Amino acid sequence: MTGLDRRDLLKAAGAAGALNLAWPLSAGLSPAQAREAAEALGADYDPAPFTLGVASGDPQPHSVVLWTRLAPEPLAAEQRLPEIVEVEWVVAADPRMRRVVARGTVPASATLGHSVHVPVSGLSSDTRYWYAFKALGRTSRTGRTKTAPVGDIASVRFVAANCQAFHDGFYAAHRGIAREDVDFVLHLGDYIYEHGQVGGVPADVVRDHEGPAVFTVADYRRRHALYKGDASLRDAHAAHPWFLTWDDHEVANDYSGTGGGAPFLQRRAAAYQAWYENMPHRDAGTRSLPDPVIHRTRRWGDLLELTILDLRSYRSAQNLADGTILGAEQKSWLKRNVDGAPDSWHVWANSIMLSQLRGRPGGPYMFTDQWDGFLAEREEVLNHVHTSGLEDLVVVTGDWHSAFVDDIRPDFDDTSSPVIGTEFTAHSITSGAYSADWNRTNGPVMGAANPHLKYFEGNRYGYDVYEVTPRRFSAHMRVIGDRRDPVSPVTTLTTFHVDRGKAGSYEDPATRNSPAQWRRDQAAS
Repeated sequence: MTGLDRRDLLKAAGAAGALNLAWPLSAGLSPAQAREAAEALGADYDPAPFTLGVASGDPQPHSVVLWTRLAPEPLAAEQRLPEIVEVEWVVAADPRMRRVVARGTVPASATLGHSVHVPVSGLSSDTRYWYAFKALGRTSRTGRTKTAPVGDIASVRFVAANCQAFHDGFYAAHRGIAREDVDFVLHLGDYIYEHGQVGGVPADVVRDHEGPAVFTVADYRRRHALYKGDASLRDAHAAHPWFLTWDDHEVANDYSGTGGGAPFLQRRAAAYQAWYENMPHRDAGTRSLPDPVIHRTRRWGDLLELTILDLRSYRSAQNLADGTILGAEQKSWLKRNVDGAPDSWHVWANSIMLSQLRGRPGGPYMFTDQWDGFLAEREEVLNHVHTSGLEDLVVVTGDWHSAFVDDIRPDFDDTSSPVIGTEFTAHSITSGAYSADWNRTNGPVMGAANPHLKYFEGNRYGYDVYEVTPRRFSAHMRVIGDRRDPVSPVTTLTTFHVDRGKAGSYEDPATRNSPAQWRRDQAAS
């Protein structure tokens, strides 16, 4: 399907009056018809019952979580399976699965969508493993994972990915991620999009019909199954262990986790359950229907401390004097972690932009759904980082569908305020960015309005690869050539570095002439 993306296909189907055939989640389709429609949009699935693939997540030195979900009819509202299905799992030290190191059996229940989450323990640190599942007489594909190291290590490489609207293009970026030589993947949210349909018409085709179409667990399960119909996404899951956080579209656009009445709380619970059922997430709770706990701290040897934030579940409404994006408990937890931080690189996984972003010099903030809508708390947290003496802070962020590089300051309006860290905001996998004209016009405007903004590029799609050594943190911006092409090649657009013990980033001289809509150093020269 090179040269035609899913959005083009949907529009063409609309013009032909065949939207019920073109959009797989339209009402009234049988599971077989839905799958046929998904395949017409470039989807395919692994052999049943492991149609959605396999994955691993939350790697620790001696443990990793293995995931799969039994879905013989991936786009069905209900699976025609027994209430309980026994699933065998095996972990081996070689890809041919001959040197088995652990195995067992786990029940997959209809209560949790016949999903399986196996926390395998007793593994060796800093070690590659391979794993597979067996159920109903069939064996899954083989996945690959890795445990975290301990002590001194020479380097770590990881990917940051975010914002992968299925209707906006093919997952060539995930094809690239699957082929990267990295230790883990960090997904920063908007794994699915909840955009609605009215009368079978996708909101992304007819914008004046936008409205939510996913409310129940079955709705969200089917949305996740549609996304996992892209083989490149399944390949990326099978290739590396993932750490996960979420943003808003896993539930509803711009939602606050503490707001809304009973109907919304029911919807949020359904979304959270389906998210858990479809992700390799290690849940800290013991409830049968989890309300997943996202925020956590993980270490990759003595080199890197990873702090994963949840910026949706506990937030208040925006623009309140006492508003919170973290919630009281998570904020206290974060500040304690800052106080007790080890001597290492400190990476915050942050789903939505931390740095200030004004729309014009001295003007209003562009989007207060991000940290700009929680000014007092941002100032409190960043001042705490500064007064604690924490060094070597790098914040990696998603959501914006464009790439930004920012200096982090306790007071973004005061250019004499010290630089205490760097924020890298990564391109989206597929989700639509602003137009090239908008980017060309507004890149310099944002640069003039935000003195801490060092770089902006909004015309491309891809992901970041971060390479970390004891001396330097490097951000390689990988971009695809065309999101209409499922096998589009991946190239490196540019690279930024942060030196250990010196706050602030700089662009690699070899790539500083690559295309961008704003560079502070070039604007000043």
